[in-house]
Parts: sequence; C-alpha cells; structure tokens
Amino acid sequence: MQIRQATAADFDAMWGIFQSVASTGDALPFPVDFDQATFRTHWFGSHAAYVAVTEAGVVGMYKLGANYPGHGSHVASATHAVSPAAQGKGIGHALVNHSLAQARASGHLAMQFNYVVSTNAPAVELYKKLGFAIVGTLPQAFRHPQLGLVDAYVMFRFLQPQDT
Repeated sequence: MQIRQATAADFDAMWGIFQSVASTGDALPFPVDFDQATFRTHWFGSHAAYVAVTEAGVVGMYKLGANYPGHGSHVASATHAVSPAAQGKGIGHALVNHSLAQARASGHLAMQFNYVVSTNAPAVELYKKLGFAIVGTLPQAFRHPQLGLVDAYVMFRFLQPQDT
C-alpha cells in the first residue's frame, strides 16, 4: 500500500468512498445528499488530501489541516475514511499514522478530532490505541439511523512529548 497526496485524478474514487461511508449513516456526520461540489470544496478546499492506494486502486483517504486558524492553528484536525470493502485490513491504522506524521512535519503540536461518533467502535478503539483520549462528549449529537440519538466524542493527543 502507498499513501500519497491526492490528485484531481483521484476525485471519483474518493467521492465513491465518501458516498459508501456516508451512506451507512453511522460514521460521518454528513447527510446522504451531500453533493459532489460541496465534497470537493470540503475535502480539497483549504486542506491537504491524501489517499491510500493498493493494487485495487484508491481504498482510503484523509484530509488534514489546522483545526482552527490563528491562535488555534497549532492543533491539526483530520477526517479519515476507508472503503467498506477494504476495512479491517490495517488501512485506517496506516492512514491515521500517516496523518499524525504529516501534522508533526507541518509543525502542529497536537491533533484533535472534533466529532467521532461514539458507536463507531472501530474508529474509537483505533484512535485510543494510537494515543488519543476522549476529552469531551457531545451528548446526543449524532442522529444514528438505527439507534437514534447517540453521543459524539472530541478526541485529542499531543504530537510531541510535552514538558512536565
């Protein structure tokens, strides 16, 4: 597997992954009618986008950027997605590690995920395994299609060892 910066030629595959993941209704806060133009702006706008590529083609992706501009720009944020057909094969793990390295190389001091759906157990466990902590719970912030209102988490980790 190779992880590289996304190009315009990757857009259709990325859009397909996004639609597949969003259509499950249990991992991303985006509606199923999120259109291509909005996706393009959201994914490629002011963020760096990366893809995971195997012999099967583009199987995963992430976008990375500052969580907030100005005084919050030292904290990165990322959104990851793996094709449902490729889940459980370590691609998400590789993408998150890659995003942490890219954030560190870009001078960010920490990474924050603003909205991790609490019932997305594979993502929550992966992030915890990679050093993230749940630093906040947004009660009933996500409308799960089967479970109704469920919590979303804010997860955080430093990228460098901190002075004590």
